[in-house]
Amino acid sequence: MATSLIGLSIPRIDGGEKLTGRAQFADDPRIRGAVHARLFLSPYAHARIRRLSTRGAKSVPGVIAVLTADDLPFGEEAPAVRGRCLLARGEVRFSGEPVAVVVAQSEAAAADGLARLAAEAEFEPLPALVDPRAAADPSAPLVQPALAGRSTEGTLHAALKVQEEKDGPPTNVVTSVRFTRGDVDRGLRAADVVLSRTFSTSIVHQAYIEPHAVTADYDPGTRRLTIWTATQGLFYTREHVAAVLGLPEASVRIVPLAVGGGFGGKILLLEPLAGALAMVLHRPVRLVLTRSEEFQTATPAPQSVIEVTVGARRDGTLAALRATLLFDSGALPGAPISIAALLLGGVYRVPHLEVRAREVLTHKPPVGAYRAPGAPQAAFALESMIDDLARALREDPLEFRLRNVSREGDPMPNGERWPRIGLEEVLGAIREDPLWRDRGPAGTGTGLAVGGWLGGLEPASACIRLNTDGTIHVLVGAVDISGTATALAQIAAEVLGVPLPAVRVVTGDTDGAPSAGMSGGSKITYTVGSAVHRAAEEARRQILALAAERLEASEADLEIVEGAVRVRGVPSRAVALADLARMTSGFGAAHAPVFGVASEAIVQRAPAFGAHVARVEVDAECGRVRVAEYAVAQDVGRAINPAAIRGQVHGGVAQGIGWALYERMAYDAEGTLLTATFADYAVPRATAVPPIRVRLVEVPSVRGPFGAKGVGEPPVVPVAAAIGNAVADATGVRLQQLPMAPEAVVRALAKR
Repeated sequence: MATSLIGLSIPRIDGGEKLTGRAQFADDPRIRGAVHARLFLSPYAHARIRRLSTRGAKSVPGVIAVLTADDLPFGEEAPAVRGRCLLARGEVRFSGEPVAVVVAQSEAAAADGLARLAAEAEFEPLPALVDPRAAADPSAPLVQPALAGRSTEGTLHAALKVQEEKDGPPTNVVTSVRFTRGDVDRGLRAADVVLSRTFSTSIVHQAYIEPHAVTADYDPGTRRLTIWTATQGLFYTREHVAAVLGLPEASVRIVPLAVGGGFGGKILLLEPLAGALAMVLHRPVRLVLTRSEEFQTATPAPQSVIEVTVGARRDGTLAALRATLLFDSGALPGAPISIAALLLGGVYRVPHLEVRAREVLTHKPPVGAYRAPGAPQAAFALESMIDDLARALREDPLEFRLRNVSREGDPMPNGERWPRIGLEEVLGAIREDPLWRDRGPAGTGTGLAVGGWLGGLEPASACIRLNTDGTIHVLVGAVDISGTATALAQIAAEVLGVPLPAVRVVTGDTDGAPSAGMSGGSKITYTVGSAVHRAAEEARRQILALAAERLEASEADLEIVEGAVRVRGVPSRAVALADLARMTSGFGAAHAPVFGVASEAIVQRAPAFGAHVARVEVDAECGRVRVAEYAVAQDVGRAINPAAIRGQVHGGVAQGIGWALYERMAYDAEGTLLTATFADYAVPRATAVPPIRVRLVEVPSVRGPFGAKGVGEPPVVPVAAAIGNAVADATGVRLQQLPMAPEAVVRALAKR
């Protein structure tokens, strides 16, 4: 079937309601009788709770309740997932941990009650483990004694098969994985050039515009709990809320609202706590974080320390790679070490390989997912080393990469084989870009890096209904956080042969939506899109069967064009979809309604890689790095909506610039956050984001709709590495930590 809508740049179908303010975000619902809750967050990274006097806070006019852990008879003794933790009991283990809740008739009264509660609370400070290397020492005291030996690594974005290492008595290292191939020591001895470096990255916040906000309402008569929230995964949220609160999943209804930015940080946080409050108080409860509370208690991307040794031969081929990765997961497990280790060891063909990765607990906030979790850290270390190796061998950095990148069928570190990937193609495309070809004027630096994402996998379903006016309803359970609803509409319209305005995509709540995975991991177009494609094919089959009877023609001779079924070659013999729909509705209708249903459980990954080039200007006196120009070649499988994909690339580059040059959550020696507002936590402004030239490379996937792949995650991955390589090209100095802030640049230049 010739395509007409696939590959067209279509404006986002939700653009109008968001631009005009009609979209409903999590802070918008106003439930009758709702009360306002504020969290009392621990001011200490590690302390015993000596006294929580609630009397003063309760005396504040408008305050109706002050609740501590003893007032909430829910949850587990030692939950290992941040969103399943309600309130601290007896001891706090990170600065920002929720300790109590003040509930009032108004936001102002809740704030006043919170101030009174905080002023009267008493803690006994305890030693805090802030440095992940010190926390990883086997002799270090345990951050979470009850969690020793329990692993809940954050691989929600990309399910992986890994071999975990188990060794010795309990320590703060809660997860350890190892990938090996060949004999690394022998490979390094045979190498002509061997380089070793240690790289570090900082804790980075997702910096979404909308803070966490949730409203919960409980009906004790029916034991039904309804939660309105901005979540990236409504079914995942329902599962955990039900488990924490001891309710059947069927008794929990999650109503997803528009997400004002997520990037992995809006999966599960306040929903179980809000539900618990509503159940205890028998009142609707509204809980909204302030910006400072966001920084203190939400789930940022983890800090990392990565040591890499890599060797190469004079013929320009890699000989061996050894790496150790240490990720700081904060006070609970969840760092994406398997993803980072697999990508660090899998992008290039290396005959001898050893990659060890550990996640360690510290007295800092538990981490969560952030766009391509683990991948930017791994790419920064790996691509810096690859660039230095190329220079040591006097090789062109692009040709050196092209000679060594993994291709279809090559082994991954975990023993699986790479499916079809586009590393070779994106490098070929970026080679032709003038930014790389001309290498920029004197006084600037040009850097190249590659990176990508494995592609998430999660089962999904979709339903398609033909309405009596000939329009199409597409019902899914996936939240649209990146424009995926527009792509789903294009897929359905293309298969059904109807105009795009005739298609409406609806994300239902957990009571009515078909099951779908989390909106994360670059998989919604790939997995839910595939379900929509199959559901549309089933609806098309039903439509053609109806039309064949109506037109007295063979189904094989029929086609759907612009909302009507017609006999091929005989345009005058046609029937409108609306007329067919009316055959299936009303009293006495003799035909079943058109309703296409499909479910998918794709097990084949569709990795997506990109090649990035950055040109930078470095002010040696003040250490300021300015990204002057940027180019990307991104494998997309098949571009369903090129404009939306380019938007994803632009956003990924902007966030990557934040990783590279600006963003860092800083803590003092006692574990207190020093960057709790946007006045202290720097993010790139529009003036820091350069012109970005995007080339879309199409290496079709086997299972994605029309060959599409997910493209949400990959564009952020190589950015920091490309900028770091450009800085090295401009200055001759290799910076080994993120962000490459002015003071770090000045220090590095002073050591030349």
